[in-house]
Amino acid sequence: MAADSKLLKQLENPQQVQSLDHFLPIETRTETSISRVTIDGRTIPFYVNEFWTSKQRQASSLHEVSYRACFKPQLPRFFIETLTKSGDVVYDPFSGRGTSAIEAALLGRGVVANDINPLGKILGAPRLNPPNPKQVQERLSSIKVDYSAKAEIDLSMFYDRQTEAEIVSLKNYLLVRKNSGHEDFVDDWIRMVATNRLTGHSPGFFSVYTLPPNQAVAAESQIKINQKLKQIPEYRDTKKIILRKTLQLLSRVNHEDRDRLERVAKTALFLTCDARSTPSLQPQSIRLTVTSPPFLDVVQYSDDNWLRCWFNAIDDKAVAKKITLSRTLEDWILVMREVFGELFRLTQDGGWVAFEVGEIRSGKIKLEEHIVPVGLRSGFVCHGVVINSQSFTKTSNIWGIRNNKLGTNTNRVVLFQKEKGILDA
Repeated sequence: MAADSKLLKQLENPQQVQSLDHFLPIETRTETSISRVTIDGRTIPFYVNEFWTSKQRQASSLHEVSYRACFKPQLPRFFIETLTKSGDVVYDPFSGRGTSAIEAALLGRGVVANDINPLGKILGAPRLNPPNPKQVQERLSSIKVDYSAKAEIDLSMFYDRQTEAEIVSLKNYLLVRKNSGHEDFVDDWIRMVATNRLTGHSPGFFSVYTLPPNQAVAAESQIKINQKLKQIPEYRDTKKIILRKTLQLLSRVNHEDRDRLERVAKTALFLTCDARSTPSLQPQSIRLTVTSPPFLDVVQYSDDNWLRCWFNAIDDKAVAKKITLSRTLEDWILVMREVFGELFRLTQDGGWVAFEVGEIRSGKIKLEEHIVPVGLRSGFVCHGVVINSQSFTKTSNIWGIRNNKLGTNTNRVVLFQKEKGILDA
């Protein structure tokens, strides 16, 4: 029986098959808690278990690129392994750092990734075509540093003067290579790694101590951090840091991984479109969408990435205007309706959408209550909400999870399917 048929049986007949444990490694199987909740006049099953966790399988080292609000690789892997087979195409319309794309490629699936922020492509695409460390070392050695180079904006609160010169020289080198059409996969990789190393909270980053690398504070805030910690930026060897991070990213990538990545990279697509309109993608071309959209205005993607945008010559203000950061739930629902309309067009008959949402505003808003109607009205069938948890055991706790004070408290994935022949119904 195909994986999707087995999962569908699990979801549609929980009284016969009481859990989704069939899809879990033996050592992590526990009884799934099941409850039913009425949403928009429909009875929706909620499945609660430790469906994916870092303890099940160590994720590839390729994922170790920081980005705000990204889910763990085990989440997309669970759905990719369960609902697709080799050669099927997996899509993420809000790809961020590219977690779903990397997992899909490592599993031999086709890849389509989209993010309206160009940083998504910069961080994602190079990891499908990684160079070897020797190639990176040789390329870094060939890049000349102009020690008189200085950024057009004040970055003295982040970088030692010599470090800043190295960063600006690398920025200029990559810009020339790109504009001349000579930028290759080694340059792309170096750009990706350098973008990830711009700021952080350890000597493994170019900057003085600051916030974790998934967000860049404003210059004024960094000045206050420096004053409070009584610190001044010290020299960081950027080329050594890039090479060290390269070795880390490739540390658990074997020959089989490289072979799969190389095959998938030939047809992989990384787009920078609005998720509501992707005209370059053909109808019914996607077997599985696994994604997590922006959750209203919880995460300020543009503010967090201003320094990364500067390094890559991206207008962060223009990006900010494009990114969907709905201020009200009503606005968010309107945007998601358009997104689901496009997903319905792209999804194959029998294909799936695993849409990760969450509790926001301190748990006052549970987005699955609102995304279920959106998916249903777009033409999809909702097979349930899959909640990953490692802490609670009673179904009554589904509506009272408090793992974090702010933001998303659990992985809550609404599972939709485009049934065959639904357009003729």
